[in-house]
Amino acid sequence: MSDVNKEVSKPAQEESIRPVAPDKRIMSWGSNTMLWLGGCISIGTLAMGSSQLENGLNFLQLFLAVLIGSTILVVGITLNDQFGYKTGAPYAVQLKSAFGTKGNIVPVLLRGLPAIVWYGFQTWLGGTAINNIVYLLTGFSNVWVWFIVFQVVQILLSIKGFQGAKWVGNVGGTVIIIAMLYMLYILVTQRMDVIRTELVSRQGTWGMPFVAAIIAFFGNSTTVMLNASDYSREMKPGISHGARGVSYFLAMVPTTVLLGIIGAMASTATGIANPINAFTQIVENKVVLIVTLSFIIFAQLSTNLASNVIPPAYAFMDVFKMKHRTAVIIVGILAVATCPWILTNDSSAAGLGVFVKLYSAFFAPIFGVLLVDYFILHKHNFSKEQLEDLYDDNGDHRGWNWAAIISIACGAVIGLLNIDIAFFTATIPTGLLFFLLMKYMPSCERFRKGTILEKK
Repeated sequence: MSDVNKEVSKPAQEESIRPVAPDKRIMSWGSNTMLWLGGCISIGTLAMGSSQLENGLNFLQLFLAVLIGSTILVVGITLNDQFGYKTGAPYAVQLKSAFGTKGNIVPVLLRGLPAIVWYGFQTWLGGTAINNIVYLLTGFSNVWVWFIVFQVVQILLSIKGFQGAKWVGNVGGTVIIIAMLYMLYILVTQRMDVIRTELVSRQGTWGMPFVAAIIAFFGNSTTVMLNASDYSREMKPGISHGARGVSYFLAMVPTTVLLGIIGAMASTATGIANPINAFTQIVENKVVLIVTLSFIIFAQLSTNLASNVIPPAYAFMDVFKMKHRTAVIIVGILAVATCPWILTNDSSAAGLGVFVKLYSAFFAPIFGVLLVDYFILHKHNFSKEQLEDLYDDNGDHRGWNWAAIISIACGAVIGLLNIDIAFFTATIPTGLLFFLLMKYMPSCERFRKGTILEKK
């Protein structure tokens, strides 16, 4: 691994799409854990817990759905992080192996769009929290002002790249955990009667709504599962595959379970889907409310920097040959253009779950193609020459690999037949189809070089 990176990496390119050399990587095991913890703690996950109430789940079913969904997600991340960790290259380059130097634009943009939507969604919620704090202190209220201010701050931090994300993750992780536990304490001590009646004691269902909830919480973060290489490429050498898996699990599963439960409990207690507004109603002490809202703001900041800025920024840098600074500014502007003030309405809570399941139907085929390409066709190994070829627009991976494009198109159709279970129905058929097309399509001959299908 070291030899590969030393040959192909360039000085001062940590924030580029070139491979990150081992001696330039900045993330220790602990920093990685805190980064992922901060990245998965979002108001979006709270809202996802809230949206499951309409599906009729009780407390136990919701708990198990979040636990199973987030654990499956960790398995996927652990599988897909290996390319980035071994080569130092990001997701946009990883895709070129299967899709081609031009064909990668399809999965790159499919990954980038949900990130931009979530970026806007969580920025609006962060702005709402700031507005509530200012109103409590001064009586002034204008959520649009603080939405814009919050977005400007995020863009400025995003310009610092992974260093900014690391700083926010390390500082905020422990604080955010304390804030979540406090939120849970408030709900249990002040609203437990209504929660017990409306959530804990309800009959619930173990049918399709329960399965759909698993998919929803799994799909809620499949975005980061696809581009796991964008993060693992920054991890220092010597961290084993199992140790990285433990890092992802400790960071994501307990916190996602806690957030899902808190979101459902808050909505049950207040009847309000927007978590910010729900906690504003629950917490009566002004000082405590200000502290709680401040933690929520930090949660949005850490999530956006870690999960919602890096992927589309790398995508624009690769596809449109932009500088990092330009890419993060454009991503920030596009996030505002998604109209998050509409997405955060109480009436939009159910639609949020549909949106997550809808893009999961497209992510499943991409994931299937990546796994087959890396683990089966390349036997989880890229030589120095093979890696460098992914950066060559005139190399063996030039242009479009139609085997991959056709495969994800067919997989998406399968997934859309039932978006509630799309990831489980589309991943394996897509991977199988991709393998067969790679083996038999004449146009794939140059893409077979360096794989088990190469004719020697």
